[in-house]
Amino acid sequence: MNLEKRLPAALLVLCLLAGLIYVGVSGMKVGEEEEPELFDTKETIYFWYSDESIGDYINSAAVAFDEVRGARVIPVLVSDSAYLEAINEASLHGEHVPDAFIVSNDSLEKAYLAGLASRITDKEEFCTEEHFPRTALLAVTYKDKLVAYPFYYETSALLYNKDYLEAWTAQQLAAQESGEDEYDGEDLPEVEEEIIGEQNLEVSPEQLAAGIPANMDEVLAFADNYDASENGEVVLRWDVSDIFYNYYFVGNYMIVGGEAGDDENAVDIYNDETKQCLEIYQRLNQFFFIESDTVTYDSVVQEFIEGKIVFTVATTDVLKRLEEAKEEGAFTFEYGVAPIPQPSAELEGRSLSVTSCIAVNGYSSHKELANEFAAFLTGSYYDKLYERTGKVSANLAANPENAELAVFMEEYKNSRSLPKMIETSNFWIQLEILFSRVWEGGDADSLLLELENQIVSQIQQ
Repeated sequence: MNLEKRLPAALLVLCLLAGLIYVGVSGMKVGEEEEPELFDTKETIYFWYSDESIGDYINSAAVAFDEVRGARVIPVLVSDSAYLEAINEASLHGEHVPDAFIVSNDSLEKAYLAGLASRITDKEEFCTEEHFPRTALLAVTYKDKLVAYPFYYETSALLYNKDYLEAWTAQQLAAQESGEDEYDGEDLPEVEEEIIGEQNLEVSPEQLAAGIPANMDEVLAFADNYDASENGEVVLRWDVSDIFYNYYFVGNYMIVGGEAGDDENAVDIYNDETKQCLEIYQRLNQFFFIESDTVTYDSVVQEFIEGKIVFTVATTDVLKRLEEAKEEGAFTFEYGVAPIPQPSAELEGRSLSVTSCIAVNGYSSHKELANEFAAFLTGSYYDKLYERTGKVSANLAANPENAELAVFMEEYKNSRSLPKMIETSNFWIQLEILFSRVWEGGDADSLLLELENQIVSQIQQ
């Protein structure tokens, strides 16, 4: 399709912004990137990204790619404000077309329909379930076509204070040895100290794992029996204002767009299972009293570092923060990561995930080279991604020795991505509003029906 035919579609999909677009690299504008040296015959591509934290990593990847391929990659850091619009503007009117770029999976329909994301070539045939979980492949699939390469992901899991859980488990074992059925939170008989002192009740990994709640009923039972220390810790606290840490309650039953998030006929929001999950979520407020307008993710992580929380819901970024706090002496506990508890013994949960992908621009004159670099980043140059950036590669071969990241990967495998459909671009915000209203006592039934009607109406417009 020629440029003249593509421009109207791009205008309709992206609502293009006019004027110059500024680039976040040393204050340079688009078109002012460092030019290849005179008479340099290397083929050159421009790679756009918007997350400053991965800049050094992308630059080192570009150098490594040049060494093995003999081609130049020029990374360009761009503001994440109107990011796709900036890519479109540069593709149509800029001096240098962004040949490949990083984009969130939920923006792929928008990018594809505007011609900014093209079907990948995948010459090495590594975009398969041998190398990536199905979740990652679905995240980069649009209308049964692979239109990007899965790069890194974010999802949530249960974070717990290992020291507290081990102590509680030892108390449970001591109670059983002393003839009690279960530790009830009261002072244990003297036999406890004798038993623990003799190390007859050393907590094994299997016993510790058995103490991790598998569902919210078990969380409440744990809270009933748990004897808070002098620190006054709470059993469970999480950021109830952010859908990322709430979504698992409804993720298994609330369908918008199907598995790949691109099917306008696959919408099922108002159903009995989703309603029951939301009602369980609502009842937790009566037990844990979390103020949605004051508790934030950062405040929760800080309280966990201070030893005030036994369990919380966290994303992969928490691991780096805890290790840094340990190095500084601010965090003196051991911790662990486990699957998020199910809403109940009968109802299943499913976490939310976002996959950052590498798309090859349909306007590029160097698609083959852009595909090669995207494949290099995601299929070969991934071993230091987490170490250097804190981002977790979607490649199954990454981070083989990291037990905590292995748990996050299992959650990612079972997670659901945000829908790609342009008409549902506000789904995240609307779902966040629904959870907030349910948490504050709103009627789950009527709120679910209202959300389904709104999403269906948006799709049918």
